[in-house]
Amino acid sequence: MRLQGKVALVTGAASGFGEGIAREYAAQGAKVAVADLNLEGARRVAEEIGGAAFGGDVSRAADIEAMVKGTVEAFGGLDIVVNNAGWTYKNGDSLGVSEEEFDRVFDTNVKSVFLMARAAHPALLARGGGSFITISSTAGLRPRPGLTWYNGTKGAVNVFTQSLAQEWARGNIRVNAVCPVMGVTGLTSAFMGMEDTPENRQRFLATIPLGRLSTPDDIANACVWLAEDSSSFITGVLLPVDGGRCA
Repeated sequence: MRLQGKVALVTGAASGFGEGIAREYAAQGAKVAVADLNLEGARRVAEEIGGAAFGGDVSRAADIEAMVKGTVEAFGGLDIVVNNAGWTYKNGDSLGVSEEEFDRVFDTNVKSVFLMARAAHPALLARGGGSFITISSTAGLRPRPGLTWYNGTKGAVNVFTQSLAQEWARGNIRVNAVCPVMGVTGLTSAFMGMEDTPENRQRFLATIPLGRLSTPDDIANACVWLAEDSSSFITGVLLPVDGGRCA
């Protein structure tokens, strides 16, 4: 097992990419803390994989701190963090986005990474290092129109990743980001800005050379590699998992 003996905290893990990551981490031998705003969903996943569940809002410092503290108390430490929780508004005219939507997307996608970095750093150091992974997006590498402010959040976390990788290297903490192309999640229709029908989906598939959307398994496999010892010399990477869209 590739993650045997490691402890991971995955946010937004009650569904979608986060659930896929949590399940694969457990399958690879890790003890997994499943964190989500949807506590009932987090408990369901945690029960099925033998993990621990934590509820909370990743844009609130107290909630993030409780997730980290609870993980350490439940499993004795922390080796891997996956900042997966995210949000978007409906694709459309960027000047039609409300201030409330703007604040929410930046709080959920950007502020959460800052809060997690502050809370998790001491726990990772205490284990002699670890892996700090953020689920970014191809939107931060090759943005589509209509999601300008969302794209900006992913650009921000990409820069965070590259900068923290340099700062935290002295503590043997590797910092990387996975950048999926649009996937099959609860946010698919919002990203598309229209109903997720076969006809509408085809417009997006036409821009992906390998001809399909990303899946939780695709993202989970990348996250396993970035967390395991075989990638111990990999840090500061923005890894596209995109079927060739950014090539």
